Amino acid sequence: MKFAEKLKALRTQKGITQQECADAIGVTSRTYISYELDGRYPRKREVYQKLANLFGVDTNYLLTEDEAFITEASVQYGSRGRRQAEALLAEMTGLFAGGELTDSDRDAIMIALQKVYFECKEKNRKYTPHKYRKDENKK
Repeated sequence: MKFAEKLKALRTQKGITQQECADAIGVTSRTYISYELDGRYPRKREVYQKLANLFGVDTNYLLTEDEAFITEASVQYGSRGRRQAEALLAEMTGLFAGGELTDSDRDAIMIALQKVYFECKEKNRKYTPHKYRKDENKK
C-alpha cells in the first residue's frame, strides 16, 4: 500500500476531514491533500511523527523502504537528490515488473541499490561546488 493510500485509509477510519488532519499536523490543507491525491511525501521527518501520533500507528508503518529512501535522499541532498532517488526507484520498479524475483529478493536488491546510491553521492561530493554543499554552507 502506498503512502497516499495509507493516509486516506487511516483518515477515513478515524472519521476526520483532510482539513482536520492538516490542522493537527501543522500543514496547509493543500499540502495534506497533495499527500493523499498527488502522491507527494512530507519533506520533514517530524511530519511523519505527527501523522503517526494522530492516527495511532508506528512511524515505520507510514515509511515503507522506498519512502524512507526518498526522504533520506531529500534530507541529505535536497530537491535534486529527491528527484534522483525517485527516478532511480521508478526505473527499478519498471525493471522488476512481471519478473520472477521473490519479494525478499526484490527487497534485497532495492536495499543494495539504495546503499550504492548514497555511497556514490558521497564519493561525488568533491565535484559539487562549495556553495551547493549543505553542511559547508552552515559554517
